[in-house]
Amino acid sequence: MFVKPFRVKSNTAIKGSDRRKLKADISAAFPSLLAEEVSELIPNKEELNVVKLYAHKGDAVTLYVLHKNPLFFELEKQLYPTVYVLWRYPALLPTFRTWPLVVQKLIGGADLMLPGVVVSSSGLPDVKQGDLCAVTVVSNRAPVAVGTAAVSCAEMRNAGMKGKGVSVLHTYMDNLWAFGDKSGPPSLLDAESEGQDVNGEECEIDEKERVEEKQQNSGGEMMTDQACSGVEELSLTQREEEEEEEGEKGNMLDFAENMDTLLLQCFLHALKSKVKKSELPLLTSTFLRNHMASCILLWKIYFYIYGKKLDIKKSSYKKLSKFLKAMQQQHNLVRVKELTKGVESIVEVDWKNPELRSFSIPAETAVEAALVKDEGEGETPYCPPEITTLYSVSARVEPLFLDANLRKGAILQPSEVRNIVTEYVKKTELMNENNKNFVTINPTLCDCLLEKSEYQEIDYLKWDDLFSRTLGRMQECYQVVLPGQAPIIKKGHIDPIDVSVVSRGSNKKVTLIKNLEVYGLDPEVVATTLQYKVQASSVLQPIPGSKDKVLVQIQGNQVYQVGTLLLDQYQIPRKYIQGLDKAPKAGKKK
Repeated sequence: MFVKPFRVKSNTAIKGSDRRKLKADISAAFPSLLAEEVSELIPNKEELNVVKLYAHKGDAVTLYVLHKNPLFFELEKQLYPTVYVLWRYPALLPTFRTWPLVVQKLIGGADLMLPGVVVSSSGLPDVKQGDLCAVTVVSNRAPVAVGTAAVSCAEMRNAGMKGKGVSVLHTYMDNLWAFGDKSGPPSLLDAESEGQDVNGEECEIDEKERVEEKQQNSGGEMMTDQACSGVEELSLTQREEEEEEEGEKGNMLDFAENMDTLLLQCFLHALKSKVKKSELPLLTSTFLRNHMASCILLWKIYFYIYGKKLDIKKSSYKKLSKFLKAMQQQHNLVRVKELTKGVESIVEVDWKNPELRSFSIPAETAVEAALVKDEGEGETPYCPPEITTLYSVSARVEPLFLDANLRKGAILQPSEVRNIVTEYVKKTELMNENNKNFVTINPTLCDCLLEKSEYQEIDYLKWDDLFSRTLGRMQECYQVVLPGQAPIIKKGHIDPIDVSVVSRGSNKKVTLIKNLEVYGLDPEVVATTLQYKVQASSVLQPIPGSKDKVLVQIQGNQVYQVGTLLLDQYQIPRKYIQGLDKAPKAGKKK
């Protein structure tokens, strides 16, 4: 379920009443937990967060997080513990043992199949279909996966240990695990691993005992050689994970260094070309939001910064105040002062500073060309869709199209409809002899195009009226052609991109955008682009009643910026966008 990244909808602190209800639900779902253990898991005075999220397949999941570690997740009113909880209470769920190599498959999204289950001397755990269970590896009781039993233990034995055993929902190393502190499983020896070296360097078992164990366990329940092999494999996996963690730490250090460099470049760029003496004193928050952030597009291409955001927290400074303090003390570029309690401002800039004077801003044209390549990441750049209005033959006008061998449901372009109707008129000699601008109405045209009240009143129709009535009696359709994709034809009118402004709590306005998918636009890309354009937060929300559409919400009335983006950058025709009239009118400058 969490193999692919999920989307967080909300993250809020839990209420007192909900905390008590959660404790009661945990006690009911896991009766083996003592009251003290439940209180230890869900402490009364520590902040516990409730995270609402959507898995990649659209499942709504509620997550309970303590100290940044997810403890339980709720799916369809069923509570499931995460591996972080099971490492503290490994006996909380019935467990199935498997080999380390199988765990790699589980992490990749596979379910646990019965041939991969290592049956212990005590036999299979007593489970029924749908019961919660955990998965461990040989030699370690620390669970590495959580799921539900696909069948009961009796059915497992009757099937000869073939087929699916556990439907896996969450594993060590998946995205839910990565939502926490990313710690590894502890080493918890099980009863059947005594005499084995946990580190996998040696397997010190007397040769005679080994032969006896092989003879006594011909069924394969305790195969010592395989156990040793499993321990060695587990040790190798652990060493690989440690190396990978060290590599990730090194990458994070490189990332922070790159972010520091990016901050400095944007800082110098903003001072040299954005800030004016008349603006001083300038709030540090305004300087970051309005001046430094606008320089990011010119500089991010030169660094390995994969997040398209100027993020102080991902630098070594962590805070804007520390960064500006360094610029003041180490570079003597600015002087920062607290003019109001708790609010810092830049009160002075050393415009003659050699570092600032020697700083050169790259030509925007060269950078823009590089940005096109960077932002595309090797993918085909966006091209506006070709939208065509089509018409489907309806039952009422079908007699007009029989000569063209077209039946009800045939899709035609307006020009094709015009040609077929013209051919029909010529073939049946309905053109008025006295005035060729008129067409005589025969019984077929009467039934297809006229209302009952017009049967006795209308004998002739003009050509334009004939064509418009024919199209009016047909089912309107539309065709969307996106580059590199097969044409998409749907009945009805095409939904325009809807841009609206609504008020939320405390009369705060937000801008909503929907139907972007119809025009081949990725809502996530549009939301991110707008976020950096207007420096406001944006979120994606599912549209009720729609499985494949989401709503983009961005703070404030951003209709003007949305319109500029859709019309200029994405080249969507104005007739396919509604709500642009809600843009705020420019006020008078003081």
